[in-house]
Amino acid sequence: MSEDVSTFRLYLLRATYLLIAVGLTFMVWPGVIHHTKAWPLMQSVVSCLLAGVSVLAALGIRYPLKMLPLLLFELVWKSIWLIAFAPPLWRAHQIDPETWETVKACLWGIVIMPIVIPWPYVWANYVRKAGDSWK
Repeated sequence: MSEDVSTFRLYLLRATYLLIAVGLTFMVWPGVIHHTKAWPLMQSVVSCLLAGVSVLAALGIRYPLKMLPLLLFELVWKSIWLIAFAPPLWRAHQIDPETWETVKACLWGIVIMPIVIPWPYVWANYVRKAGDSWK
């Protein structure tokens, strides 16, 4: 299967997984490890989800094609947030610095992911290929 994807693309995928893993490790893990008891529920949930993404991204360095659903997840959730939440905030002039950082991070994802993801491979293996048996 990996013969369908060039070596350059595999290294590009690995670099993307590495960037995600390292970035989230430094941004999220310190808060997960040294959190306060008064952490808001949704902040704790989001932080743990992102910590999980960092672990799976590290796995993607070794298995770049098997972990493609992680990059697709990143592309999808960031696109949804930018379409459903950013425009109303923009129109209401409620883009504060923290929100602007989220906008920039999501824009990075929806610009980089379509370039990095090997779409012919995704099409062949996730769209055209028969799904797993239900038996």
